[in-house]
Amino acid sequence: MTPAPTTDPRFDLVFEREVALSPAQIWLAWTTPDLIIEWFTPAPWKTLECQIDLRPGGMFRTVMQSPGGETFPHVGCYLDIVAHEQLVWTNALGPGYRPLASPPTPCISAIIHLEEVANGTRYTAVARHKDEADRSAHEAMGFAEGWGKALDQLVETMQRE
Repeated sequence: MTPAPTTDPRFDLVFEREVALSPAQIWLAWTTPDLIIEWFTPAPWKTLECQIDLRPGGMFRTVMQSPGGETFPHVGCYLDIVAHEQLVWTNALGPGYRPLASPPTPCISAIIHLEEVANGTRYTAVARHKDEADRSAHEAMGFAEGWGKALDQLVETMQRE
C-alpha cells in the first residue's frame, strides 16, 4: 500500500472524503479519457477533450469550457503512477518532463491518493504549490468547492457505469 502523502499546510491544499466506490472504480474514472470528459470539470463548466498517456512522463491534457463558451487547454505530465492507489501529475511540466514555457496559474503538483476503507475509498487530493501566495490564491478560487463538486460528479458517473 502506498503511504498517504505528507503535506505542508503553508503550501498544500488537501481535499479528503470517503466515497462508496472502490479504488478500482475511481482509478478507472481518473484514467479513462471518455469518463474524465463526463466528470472532471465542476458544472456548469465542461470538459470538451481529454488525452492520457498513462506512464511517468506521459501527457495528461484537457480542454475546459467556461459557461460563457471560452475554452482553456491544460497540459500536464504524470510523475508517478501506482495503479488503484496513487496518481501524481503536474501542470508545471509537459510530456517527457519538458518544462512549460508559461506554466499556468495556479501551477501545481497534484496527488490523488486512494485508500480502501470498509465502505469504499478514502479519496485524498493534494494540490502542492510553490509558495504560500499561490496556495492562498488557489484556495480563494474555490479549491475545496470545485474539487468536491468534481468528486460528486465522478461518483455519479461511476454509479451509472
